[in-house]
Amino acid sequence: MLFIQSERPVRVLCRLGNGTHKLAWGVVAPVLSKLSSALSFREQRVSIRFKTTLVNTLMDVLRHRPGWVEVKDEGEWDFYWCDVSWLRENFDHTYMDEHVRISHFRNHYELTRKNYMVKNLKRFRKQLEREAGKVEAAKCDFFPKTFEMPCEYHLFVEEFRKNPGITWIMKPVARSQGKGIFLFRKLKDIMDWRKDMRSSDDQRDDIPVENYVAQRYIENPYLIGGRKFDLRVYVLVMSYIPLRAWLYRDGFARFSNTRFTLSSIDDQYVHLTNVAVQKTSPDYHPKKVREPVLPSMGAAFWDHIRGCKWMLQRFRQYLASKHGPKAVETLFSDMDNIFVKSLQSVQKVIISDKHCFELYGYDILIDQDLKPWLLEVNASPSLTASSQEDYELKTCLLEDTLHVVDMEARLTGREKRVGGFDLMWNDGPVSREEGTPDLSGSGNFVTNTHLGMWGQAIPADAAPSLPGCVNDRKAQLRQLFHSLQSQKKASG
Repeated sequence: MLFIQSERPVRVLCRLGNGTHKLAWGVVAPVLSKLSSALSFREQRVSIRFKTTLVNTLMDVLRHRPGWVEVKDEGEWDFYWCDVSWLRENFDHTYMDEHVRISHFRNHYELTRKNYMVKNLKRFRKQLEREAGKVEAAKCDFFPKTFEMPCEYHLFVEEFRKNPGITWIMKPVARSQGKGIFLFRKLKDIMDWRKDMRSSDDQRDDIPVENYVAQRYIENPYLIGGRKFDLRVYVLVMSYIPLRAWLYRDGFARFSNTRFTLSSIDDQYVHLTNVAVQKTSPDYHPKKVREPVLPSMGAAFWDHIRGCKWMLQRFRQYLASKHGPKAVETLFSDMDNIFVKSLQSVQKVIISDKHCFELYGYDILIDQDLKPWLLEVNASPSLTASSQEDYELKTCLLEDTLHVVDMEARLTGREKRVGGFDLMWNDGPVSREEGTPDLSGSGNFVTNTHLGMWGQAIPADAAPSLPGCVNDRKAQLRQLFHSLQSQKKASG
């Protein structure tokens, strides 16, 4: 670094927000002051200036975090949990100091737009088949047959006519919360949709046709209490090059409010599990309690389904009671494969900026054969709570996200677990601690994931047939940060 002790205007090489540089006249002293300030920030991390436009559990967590101070309007910030519209308009024009962090990667849509996600997965599967063979490529067969509309309409029609009578689902590629989705079995329905899109476009020539994906509908979903559900799972990516990803232990199953049937494909309350859809149902109530699915196991042990949600830990215990631990371990291992392969499919196309991180919300559907299917990946998973239990889950999730992002510079970088997050991939698979039994039958290596599990076993006399775990998150965090503080004192 070149230090010039002068207050006179000199020519300075300036780095622009888009990565380019230009020569300009300026006074060096303020520049050096900023550099010194950045160095001081990295060393001390006493106060973190945060900014966000989201008013939900996120704001509660940020405001209650020790040493974090909210800034508004055009104030300088160190941490910004931004929305994707701000990212699109401002990222390329914003210069960020070394320590600054924002909550999205520049082109996150490569994974989170439905058409791009499928395109990247198809490309990655072909790459695996060329480089590693068909067996390895088959590990990407976790998404339904999909066509982008209208550009792949003729390919879709060809496939549609091969399998008459099956159900398809249409989804707009860039919308969320179940908006614009419909099911169909007749080609006439899709032709009517094309006409509607064309007439709409004729009226508004300045607005392009909205793209959809036509996807084969999973007609045999796994049902609990006769109702369809999907899983919301959280994955935190800190870097794409190298790929460094964390999997959260908690999540939830989202249930439909109405019993599943294929006889009424127009009923969104049967087929769409989005909370935004279900809460518009006439008989929905966020505090509504359903009786345990297995009453003999006791309401004290089994969690109730509130607001159409069931915590992932209870869901895993339910499956283990029905199918056994080995089948459940295989299912969750297959889900781990979905997380890793989907991230690898975009690893070379996502702009891996060191200032960025991303908390993804994965939506997974399970069929009657216990096969998991990837439905979509959300760049902005809902952080609004629909119940007290949901609030506690999302509060802990966000607190642990901030622990891993580590603005305070407390972590060593060697941690494999931080609160509810387990390091799943660190430029390669991360193994569990020695001594953990391998129930999948794949050898001694077991991936460091504990989805739906926690660290301490439930006493055998409390639930003899259910391999569950209690939540030891707080104890783990206390031990982790106490250990880090002790190490810091010893080294100082």
